Amino acid sequence: MTNQATFIYSQDFQKYKFRENHPFNQKRVELTYDLLKSSGLLNDEDIIKPRMATDDEILSVHHPSYVDAIKRASYNGLSDAEASEYGIGTEDTPIFANMHEASAWLVGGTLTAVEEVINGQNQHAVNLGGGLHHGFTRKASGFCIYNDAAIAIKHIREHTDYKVLYVDTDAHHGDGVQWIFYDDPNVCTLSIHETGRYLFPGTGNVNERGRMEGYGYSFNVPVDAFSEDESFLEVYQDVLKDVAEYFKPDIIVTQNGADAHVYDPLTHLCSTMKTFEEIPKLAHEIAHQYCEGRWIALGGGGYDIWRVVPRAWAQIWNVASDQGIKEGALPEEWLQTWQNESPVTLPTTWQDPPGIYKNIPRKQEITEKNRLSLQKSVQFITNQQKYM
Repeated sequence: MTNQATFIYSQDFQKYKFRENHPFNQKRVELTYDLLKSSGLLNDEDIIKPRMATDDEILSVHHPSYVDAIKRASYNGLSDAEASEYGIGTEDTPIFANMHEASAWLVGGTLTAVEEVINGQNQHAVNLGGGLHHGFTRKASGFCIYNDAAIAIKHIREHTDYKVLYVDTDAHHGDGVQWIFYDDPNVCTLSIHETGRYLFPGTGNVNERGRMEGYGYSFNVPVDAFSEDESFLEVYQDVLKDVAEYFKPDIIVTQNGADAHVYDPLTHLCSTMKTFEEIPKLAHEIAHQYCEGRWIALGGGGYDIWRVVPRAWAQIWNVASDQGIKEGALPEEWLQTWQNESPVTLPTTWQDPPGIYKNIPRKQEITEKNRLSLQKSVQFITNQQKYM
């Protein structure tokens, strides 16, 4: 009998650590796990420990010379020139000890999630340690060494005939996954993100639609800086429904960066917890409408690790495990455990209170810009429907 959902978790995820003050901090996964446990929403029987990915699995996406460079960098065996060539040793993606093994744990967590779903043990699997969507075949980028999402999609394609819909709601464009599958008609990528005019990586325009056989299977909706819940969700809900109806996937993989929140220090969007409650609800609905429930949910960006990420990511599990969106007070046990360590005052409720940011004077203009981006993004689908 297929179970509802499983949660992939291990303290080994903490090994992926660049330095103490680096914005990418996997403590956010531990904080989310502890919030769910303290709330009585996650039980021991829900949890599966990940395995480490094999070299062959990593090599399904990444070039041998790159994997070799990461291994050598793990033990101080890489020159500065080589490091620069492969995108490591930078301010964003510095070298750290045992970085190959640490990265392989994150990839293995996502592969564990995939295997649970494609083998029929669970309809849904959540791996919040994954979602490193900026990794390229031969180069690290944006805090991401190995692209676990792309490796997972390769694994799905190699072991099934499923068509894969990849949905990325990180504030940063899901560039690595998009480019890796840019010519593949069996993998459709959809990214809703802050416009690259203001934000790394500067890509994700509406005219990036795929190439060769993959043309028409890449969709991007760049939203304007200072977009709020209503506009972000309007775009997300409309484009995901249209793309799912057009592509008719067999399995869905979602990357759930929590950096579109107004508190996030690295982006310029103005979402609140309302957005992060609706994102998994629609993904869950689409998975059951088209994919017999097959859904793998990953983490991603999210750099306010205390006030934002634990609540946002916990709601993904609450939806996947069919417990529904939680409201009201956060558990006192969790607040007492972490408040002394947190540099900011922790929120005390699942939802954000009103008025956590100033009114946006350009709200209507931003909304109209986002609708225009949405229209341009789905124009290909509209044109296709005219000739069907």
